[in-house]
Order: sequence, then C-alpha cells, then structure tokens
Amino acid sequence: MIEETTKYVKQLLDNEMSGHGFDHVNRVYNLALDFCKKEGGNKTIVALASLLHDVDDYKIFGMENAKNLTNAKDILNKVNVPEDIKENVLSIISSMGYNKLLRGIRPNTLEGKIVSDADMCDAVGAMGIIRTHKYSITHGSDFFDEKSFPVEDMTSENYMSRTSSSSVCHFFEKSLKLKNLMLTTSGKIELEERHNFLVSFLKQTFKETNSPQWNEYLTNFLTKFYHQN
Repeated sequence: MIEETTKYVKQLLDNEMSGHGFDHVNRVYNLALDFCKKEGGNKTIVALASLLHDVDDYKIFGMENAKNLTNAKDILNKVNVPEDIKENVLSIISSMGYNKLLRGIRPNTLEGKIVSDADMCDAVGAMGIIRTHKYSITHGSDFFDEKSFPVEDMTSENYMSRTSSSSVCHFFEKSLKLKNLMLTTSGKIELEERHNFLVSFLKQTFKETNSPQWNEYLTNFLTKFYHQN
C-alpha cells in the first residue's frame, strides 16, 4: 500500500514548484515516521496520511478538491486501503493545515497530531525558508520588502487569499508562530531547533540589509508571542 501510494503521489506532485511538491511530502513522511517511533501510534495510518496530506491542497488543486479530498480518496481506493484505515487517514487530512488551525480545527488522534507536527516542522528551519521563498517566487513576490510589514491579526480568510506577501512577511504571519502550537513532545523538540535557526537567519538578514527597524520588529514580535527579551 505504501509503495503504491508513494507512486501515485509522486505522479501528482513531482513537478510542483511552489514548495508543496513531492520533496516536501517525502520529508514530512520521514519525519512523521520518526515521530511515530517515539510517540507510538499506528504506523500505517501515519505513513498514508503523511504521503497524502497535500494531494488536495487548495493552493494547488483548488477548493473543490480540498473540500472533497478527491485525489486522496481516489488513491486510497486504487491501493485498496481497508475502510477503517481509510476513514482515519481522511479524517487526519481534513483537519490539517494552518488555515484550519486559524479556525480552531486541529487533529484529535495521536496519528493526526504526529503528521500535523511533521508537516508544520517542514515550514520552519532551513527547508522552511527555501519552501517559503519558492512559494513567493511562484506568486511574483519579493523575499524581503522593507516597506511591507506582516498582517498581525491573521484570519483564515486572509491567509487563504494572501498570495502577494514577501517571504519575510510569511515568516511572521505563520512560521514564527508555530513553536507553541505543536501537539506532540517530538514535534515540540524538533520545532524548537528549527525556530531558533529561523530567528538567527532573520537577524542576520536584517543586519546585512541594514534594517534595524525590522530587528526591532522581530524582538517585539518574539516578546509578544513567547515572552522573550
């Protein structure tokens, strides 16, 4: 099942260049399985949900697919996944994503929490920086615009419609907020390291671009969200 699912997902996402391609899925898959070893849970459900979590992403396939999980259901049927496992996998996918988090929707099973944490970890750290910039490029946005500041009170509607923000704005609007939103111990440990890397990267970026006002903004942001000095 896993091998066949991987093949179908690779066909769907291998040419996706916005940061949600098969390379991203493969990293989430490997990290989720690592979390599963530490946290417990059903390995098959974790593996399948990890592989399928972006095959109906609204940013790639549109809102109708995202609502109906069209591709995920099709692949699960093709590889003959048992009904109970299929239901668990679809439930996990339907509760994942930052836009859903902003609406208070989170996974409620251990397997779902594991996959969600692995997915969010890949939004932060070195690969998170690269993915964010790839997404910005596909929408014609800059990496950093000193004059454009983040949306501070992001809603699900704003997040889903916001395609023109710089990469740096996205770090503030999503990536830097994830540290306190992890659902498993493994996710919290992994995200902490990646969060610290992103903060260091931003400080260096603002230093090299002579943008002290943004360093001040970063400091105030971290104080607000994490009570840091």
